[in-house]
Amino acid sequence: MQSDFPPIETLDGHPESGLILLCDHASNALPEEYGTLGLPPAQLERHIGYDIGARTITHALSAHLRAPAVLTRYSRLLIDPNRGADDPTLVMRLSDGALVPGNARIGHDEIVSRIERFYRPYHKAIADLVNARLERGIVPVIFAVHSFTPVWRGVPRPWHVTLLWDKDPRVARPMIEAFAKDASLVVGDNEPYDGALEGDTLYQHATLRGLPNALIEVRQDLIDTQEGAEDWALRIAYVLSPLIIDPAIRRIEHWGTRTGT
Repeated sequence: MQSDFPPIETLDGHPESGLILLCDHASNALPEEYGTLGLPPAQLERHIGYDIGARTITHALSAHLRAPAVLTRYSRLLIDPNRGADDPTLVMRLSDGALVPGNARIGHDEIVSRIERFYRPYHKAIADLVNARLERGIVPVIFAVHSFTPVWRGVPRPWHVTLLWDKDPRVARPMIEAFAKDASLVVGDNEPYDGALEGDTLYQHATLRGLPNALIEVRQDLIDTQEGAEDWALRIAYVLSPLIIDPAIRRIEHWGTRTGT
């Protein structure tokens, strides 16, 4: 029996806001009928369950910049909204060495069910928000908040903050340059992941529509407390705020090929 489990969280912003915030991996929660997907509960507290600190940053950014936001309420292990619906990693059977028993033998019908219950409502909420802005003549910046582990497979990651982008550098490049002015920060450009992931959230809602966009990744050991996450939200807001009022950035523009990485 299906539980009453709201798949998304939305935050209101100013109706004229030129920014839409997204948080694909905001939560590690699971509907009651899925239990823990057969995992020890401690596994869900790891990065495989959600992006640690990302929800707190998104909430703080929404408040600072008076911007609307759409966030997931479910774990990425249930289904990953930051993938195309036909991506083989949409439902992970193995994640960072952890076998996910509840996904290991998942069939087509269950994948379709999860898409309809959890994946599509998230993307519909984003599309509705974007469409409402465009219908009012407002071209929004689409900005996704993520976080990454300080160590991956035994190798420390040096970056404090990174910007991921695909073809459109309008938001990512100025943010990289602004963060790099702080000599204490190591700033990544499409590190530790490549921003050119066809079918991901920004591809669907921004790249295909020619909307300015970027994805930020903050290292999790910097934002795993309320204080740390709120501090980084202030840093991000300071860098992002001039971009979301710049008419040269906030216009529809399709980019044929990536200008650099």
